[in-house]
Amino acid sequence: MSETPATLGAAGADRTGGVPDAVGTPSSLPATPLLSRIHRPADLRGLTSDEIEALAAEIRRYLVATVARTGGHLGPNLGVVELTLALHRTFRSPRDTIVFDTGHQAYVHKLLTGRQDFSRLRERGGVSGYPSRQESIHDVVENSHASTALSWADGIARANHLQGRDRHIVAVIGDGALTGGMAWEALNNIADSADKHLVIVVNDNGRSYAPTIGGLAHHLDALRTNPGYERMLSSVKHTLLSQGAPGRAAFDALHGLKRGLKDILVPSAFFEDLGIKYTGPVDGHDETAVEFALARARDYTEPVIVHVITEKGRGYTPAEEDAADRFHAVGRIHPETGLPVVPSRFGWTAVVAEELLALARADKRVVGITAAMQQPVGLQPLADALPDRVIDVGIAEQHALTSAAGMAFAGLHPVVALYATFLNRAFDQVLMDVGLHRAGVTVLLDRAGVTGTDGASHNGMWDMALLAHVPGLHLAAPRDEATLRQAVRDAVDVDDAPTVVRYPKGSLPAPLPAVRTVGEDDGPFGAVDVLLDTAGERPVLLVGVGAMAENALDAGRSLTAEGVAVRVVCPRWPVPVPDALVELARAASGTVVVEDGLVEGGVGSQLRDAVEDASLADGVAEVPRVARLGVPRRFLPTATREQLLADFGMDRAGICAAVRRLVNPDTAPDGRG
Repeated sequence: MSETPATLGAAGADRTGGVPDAVGTPSSLPATPLLSRIHRPADLRGLTSDEIEALAAEIRRYLVATVARTGGHLGPNLGVVELTLALHRTFRSPRDTIVFDTGHQAYVHKLLTGRQDFSRLRERGGVSGYPSRQESIHDVVENSHASTALSWADGIARANHLQGRDRHIVAVIGDGALTGGMAWEALNNIADSADKHLVIVVNDNGRSYAPTIGGLAHHLDALRTNPGYERMLSSVKHTLLSQGAPGRAAFDALHGLKRGLKDILVPSAFFEDLGIKYTGPVDGHDETAVEFALARARDYTEPVIVHVITEKGRGYTPAEEDAADRFHAVGRIHPETGLPVVPSRFGWTAVVAEELLALARADKRVVGITAAMQQPVGLQPLADALPDRVIDVGIAEQHALTSAAGMAFAGLHPVVALYATFLNRAFDQVLMDVGLHRAGVTVLLDRAGVTGTDGASHNGMWDMALLAHVPGLHLAAPRDEATLRQAVRDAVDVDDAPTVVRYPKGSLPAPLPAVRTVGEDDGPFGAVDVLLDTAGERPVLLVGVGAMAENALDAGRSLTAEGVAVRVVCPRWPVPVPDALVELARAASGTVVVEDGLVEGGVGSQLRDAVEDASLADGVAEVPRVARLGVPRRFLPTATREQLLADFGMDRAGICAAVRRLVNPDTAPDGRG
């Protein structure tokens, strides 16, 4: 668990606290003479105020230059530079525990805890994009799902108290994450215990991905922007600073009086009625002010909320001018302009956005629901065209699904659009509120399957194995643009059962047309497309599920060239397993299923069980073999999607090897026999 920094390249340092539009060339990185001296958080405490300001500028410049090369969460980290410096100057990590909610704002924390080589950020063998216990003893929570930090902090604080440890716990949570119900469950319990050294930092930038919504957001906005408070503070500041050194000394003392001024002008009862002390709002880009507020909170013997106002994308003009999400997450960009190095191709999400807007215009019952991710999941075009037909519930997936069940009961057809990994948070609601009540709710799962570089908790690999347990639910796994559009239309046509459409991250493949289709007599849910059919009485059946159809087809063509009889198919709706697919597997010499979801309990497992059940029912003694290629049941390391698929034998070479082993069990893994 290293705390040793890497040596960085050369360029000048700007002491203004901002970042110039040009932040280095592809062959160089900006110089970081101050940052290079920081081997561990303790090294920060000997710096002067001027040095801290210069260090903040170095960090911003370095973040822009490095993230521009690799992609990553740029905007959130530019917004927490001073806050993170103040945290590590006030508290003693790792003795004191700092928990970052979501974790996408932890790049600055990584830099200050000895991880200063971002050349392979979010790549295999490099620094991960979220906190990682494998990287550092300063990292605690690796899960990048929002609204959990307060529960972690509550648990750690209670354990410390019971074991007699005199240590502080700091939970850094954004205003967006506070829209999640779990955060309020934790606050309810935190307020019930007054003996904890617990500090809650609300990093309030008015956004999660996009601007934060809901009643809490409106209240925080009132605290943030109260004109009386701002006028009073501005007037006092101007008066004192105009009086030279004595006035500056008095203004420094004013940081301790801010609470009193705020109490007069902006009541803090919203938080204090919970039984938790509140201080703020504090300017999150005034390191001295933040440090002062944190020190006061640290010295208090009960839970304290420190409300810090920050600006996402701070100091980098392209991010500050990006109204959509302030460069929340970017691919590789030109640092001078913020423009992408490689323009994004038309992707799966864009197709869904078009199709959903067309469906909503044709059917007034169709409404979209998002959990604080309106733009990333493709609901923005619908919200722009029909704003009253999109509901953003905040980071509250459980509420989204149960609310959708209520809308379906009342005559609407809700379409809930989520990243696949976040559906895990609402499985009970899918099962008991949507499934049990046979609610006509469609769930669109963006970024399904292996996503890779976002780390273990962002892979959308759990859905097919989980959702197969919901009676009556149908899940589509389209393979290209045409099947994606058709799947969305078919899903929204269903009003008496839940439907799910899953699709991966990124750009679309070339069209993968079917040579014929079987099972259409059973309706869209029974259709299985045949993509390749070579001669042979009992060919090997190669099943490519959804996005894996392209790799399966490539492997099928290679095997055909080797003289192996292969039939490549893609079920449009693989959950539950279509009857036509079962019969194709029973007629084959063997079957290989390739899916970018859990291999245990996934489509391959379900097909294997169905083939066995059908064979036993018919009295057939010899059950055809079904081999499965998929994601193993473990948390995946950071790597590209392509690297992980190759690791699991799900690329062309791996699929060919699996078919050879099926045809000839004595074949070696490399296929040479």
